[in-house]
Amino acid sequence: MPEETRTPKVLSKDIFQSTIDCEKSKWVNVVKITYKNQLGKDATWESAERTTRPPGVEIDGVGIIAVLEGEKDEPARILLQKQFRPPVGRMCIEVPAGLIDAGETPEECALRELQEETGYYGQIVKTEDGMERSCMMYNDPGFCNTNLHFIHVKVDLMDPRNKKPEPKLEENEFIECFTVPLRDMWQICRDLEKEGYAIDARVGTLAEGFEIMKKWSHIW
Repeated sequence: MPEETRTPKVLSKDIFQSTIDCEKSKWVNVVKITYKNQLGKDATWESAERTTRPPGVEIDGVGIIAVLEGEKDEPARILLQKQFRPPVGRMCIEVPAGLIDAGETPEECALRELQEETGYYGQIVKTEDGMERSCMMYNDPGFCNTNLHFIHVKVDLMDPRNKKPEPKLEENEFIECFTVPLRDMWQICRDLEKEGYAIDARVGTLAEGFEIMKKWSHIW
């Protein structure tokens, strides 16, 4: 007979002293979590966590699904970015994103980050159920506690402010923006991968969603 299972719960968390001095680390801690598993036994898990989340805030930041709309007959395009990421040693294809500031809503964070990183002014678009943000999503829950909301944003290319977007990047930020048609996103991701780019999971998952809709639209 299998042992009785129980609801697991975290018991404690210890910060590791690793190759990074955690007391001096600006962005991340490496931790060892002690928890009680489904069998009621103590177990441990090694993890990373951001140190940037403001007190009392539930999320680390936002990902921005920014769709550019121009003339009526033009296909909708999604705004993407190219940015070098040292952990993978390659240029990555990403959506605009950023960390939330204290006192900021996810929607406010999205519009601020969009303007800073891309120069575009956006408008929040509500989902079908009237919400302005996605469910809370965890980027890699087996490795870290980082989480975010996706925010849907429309960029009106007819808005005079969006004619010549001027990003306001920080000194250590090097971001190249580009757009692709939503309908071609899956194939473009495959082509970019062949060129040596790393595809961020948020971009790849979004593209896979579009492809799944195409393949199973007959039973949607």
